Amino acid sequence: MSHHPNTPRAPYSPLYFLATLGAGGLMVTFFMYLMFWVPHPGQPVPIFEDILAAFQTGGIPLKAAIIVAVTGIAGLAFLMIRSLIWNLSRLSQFRRTDAYTALRTSNAETQLMAIPLALAMVVNGGFIIGLVFVPGLWGVVELLFPLAMIAFIAIGAYGLMIMRDFFGRVMVKGGFDCAKNNSFAQVLPAFAFAMVGVGLAAPAAMSSLPVVVGLSFILSSFFIVVAILLAFANVILGLRSMMEHGATAESAPTLLVIVPLITVITIAWLRQSHGMHVHFDVHGGAGATFSMLTTLLMVQLAVLALGLTVLRGFGYVGTYITGDAKSAGSYALVCPGVALSVMLHFWLNKGLVASGLVDKFSLTYLAISAVAIGLQVAMIWLVLKLNAKHMGRDDSHVAVPAE
Repeated sequence: MSHHPNTPRAPYSPLYFLATLGAGGLMVTFFMYLMFWVPHPGQPVPIFEDILAAFQTGGIPLKAAIIVAVTGIAGLAFLMIRSLIWNLSRLSQFRRTDAYTALRTSNAETQLMAIPLALAMVVNGGFIIGLVFVPGLWGVVELLFPLAMIAFIAIGAYGLMIMRDFFGRVMVKGGFDCAKNNSFAQVLPAFAFAMVGVGLAAPAAMSSLPVVVGLSFILSSFFIVVAILLAFANVILGLRSMMEHGATAESAPTLLVIVPLITVITIAWLRQSHGMHVHFDVHGGAGATFSMLTTLLMVQLAVLALGLTVLRGFGYVGTYITGDAKSAGSYALVCPGVALSVMLHFWLNKGLVASGLVDKFSLTYLAISAVAIGLQVAMIWLVLKLNAKHMGRDDSHVAVPAE
């Protein structure tokens, strides 16, 4: 889908792991078609057998949706893995440079959290690939849950070590430049831990064993709480610095990181809630879910309005997307579009439909779904545009946000 040069001429940044994240996130947007349009009795998610049965018995619109979804998932899985391999190769070279040493002693050290963020997305994406393409997977899924939790714990531990080094340095020796913290770049670690948390919450929604559900709830809660604490603190610090010094053009996309953070935490809460309902007699109800999803979606829209206002003020799209200037941080713009698309699917199906406000496949349902799909298509265009610009044959200088 895009060319990855063996020796790109552009300076490398860990933020390029956001390209891997973007491809993985777009896989999720295609999985939403299957999640909410393909009947899957007997388990909370559609599996290969459900998809095959729906394709054989469904109408033309459903068959078309399945073809598009399966094709999209396959193509984006390829792009995700290819991008991950490219990033890991470049990262090994980057670690031997002076630029890496400088990064480890600056505010930008937290950019390294893009690595566990992408790795967690790859594991989540791998589970989607298994559900869609592997026959009989559900028969051994209980054996896979412990392995998945071990993988997520390892990724989470890696992220905790990065943050241990960062906080160990700035809290003991100081040196954190608050004047240059005029963005939400420091919220990236919260996003990474939330991605680990949502992965750890998957067994809570899918396992039939109470002990696995309980362990999943406990482990995922730790990383979700860490994510919320980090996000809360760094949003306040970033806002204070921006109000005093103004934002910068290159870091402007970070203002939208709250949007995907909220979507990921929301999905984690929904997964936990399902497990609590099925195994521990905790009942929230469709109305409570609708209320939560609506409130969080409104927060996302408010954040989106602020972020787009700042991006417009800097002329960011004309400069860094369609213009000649390059910034690795541009990939951060993929995340909010993907996250809002996924959130709309959940709000529509788990909120509006489940509470009886909207009938499934009614005109209103199709209209809201169209908005979600429109965002998805726009983000596919953006990923391909950025990949061609940053990883194509004509690479030149890429501006790498230093803070």
